Amino acid sequence: MSPETLLRLLLLSSLHTCSLSMEYDEDLEEVTVNQMLAPRSQQSDATEILNSLLKEYDRKLRPDIGVKPTVIDVDIYVNSIGPVSSINMEYQIDIIFAQTWTDSRLRYNSTMKILTLNSNMVGLIWLPDTIFRNSKNADSHWITMPNQLLRIWNDGKILYTLRLTINAECQLQLHNFPMDEHSCPLIFSSYGYPRDEMIYKWRKNSVEAADQKSWRLYQFDFMGLRNTSDIIKTTAGDYVVMTVYFDLSRRMGYFTIQTYIPCILTVVLSWVSFWIKKDATPARTALGITTVLTMTTLSSVARTSLPRVSYVTAMDLFVTVCFLFVFAALMEYATLNYYSYSTRRHGYIRRRNYSVLDVRRPPSVVTLNNSMYWQDFEDNGVYECLDGKDCQSFFCCYEECKDGGWRRGRVHIDLLELDAYSRVFFPTSFLLFNVVYWVGYLYL
Repeated sequence: MSPETLLRLLLLSSLHTCSLSMEYDEDLEEVTVNQMLAPRSQQSDATEILNSLLKEYDRKLRPDIGVKPTVIDVDIYVNSIGPVSSINMEYQIDIIFAQTWTDSRLRYNSTMKILTLNSNMVGLIWLPDTIFRNSKNADSHWITMPNQLLRIWNDGKILYTLRLTINAECQLQLHNFPMDEHSCPLIFSSYGYPRDEMIYKWRKNSVEAADQKSWRLYQFDFMGLRNTSDIIKTTAGDYVVMTVYFDLSRRMGYFTIQTYIPCILTVVLSWVSFWIKKDATPARTALGITTVLTMTTLSSVARTSLPRVSYVTAMDLFVTVCFLFVFAALMEYATLNYYSYSTRRHGYIRRRNYSVLDVRRPPSVVTLNNSMYWQDFEDNGVYECLDGKDCQSFFCCYEECKDGGWRRGRVHIDLLELDAYSRVFFPTSFLLFNVVYWVGYLYL
């Protein structure tokens, strides 16, 4: 092979290689350009769609005005509930509130079936004037951007969602407090559009709740929820009102530890005085006053977690009865002490007034509870009615009235044995009260 022929072959191979590399570069540039032009074409398409939709759009007018009512489908997603304030009678709830309706003015023809937009588009179209009727105050979330979502379908359907934190009113009925159950409502409706212009409807499975681990229901258990729709009549027209009820049941653990157990132990402590000698006046008086003051403090503390309602709650009833038991234990010793003193004084006067010139049979001496009592018998063995003492009642509380014909058929009560009676009466009556109280409030 001649050198000229070899040179020609080398030139042809180099030219072929250059042509292949140029073709590959052109194909790569074409693919890159197509990839870059596709998003730009969709972006320009979305921009043209929005510009054409909003060109003659009047956001002051609702869809199908003068033709038919606008139907609003509602969904609620509950992020959290709580805390619930019994004093202010309100609860806090964090929700994502979704509304769906159809606006024929926003229909468009494009390969893009859905336009997903942010809060910048919200103020450019008509929105329902939904209000929460039982809200005391409400906040929408704005960090880092307004928590709002807007989607427009090519058939004119619109989805609008926003996140809200609402402090809603809940009228708590505290008659059974702290064993009470409540249904706290969340009520919303249109502010200005009556039923013949706007209708709210619940969608299927329209109310859902998130995981309850993040909820702040410290004193309550969440029992469930239910939704209803009603019509209210006002002077401005008939309005569709939507309501979600959150069923709550109060937990008793806190109140059992803070109120019920201390009250029961204080009542039991007041019974200790029944086993202390009646002559130990300082000990029994100090114990009685201490328990009464303790019950007064517990009663005041129990009321701090309640609003100033005018009716009696279940806890008020329990604390009041415990206070009466403690006060009765103190009064029991006061009665016993007074009667013991009166008996000793009466016996002393009888001994001083007895004369040796008296022809009657001398009085006999009876020993009761280590005390000496004088009994003066008549000749016929029948007592006379004692001066200044009740001789007509069924019960007789004086030792001199124990026997005698005019006392036959009546019950004799020895007040000197009042402690023995109280040891049985107080625990039995308090136990009976607890049985009736807990069965009545927990099971009836």
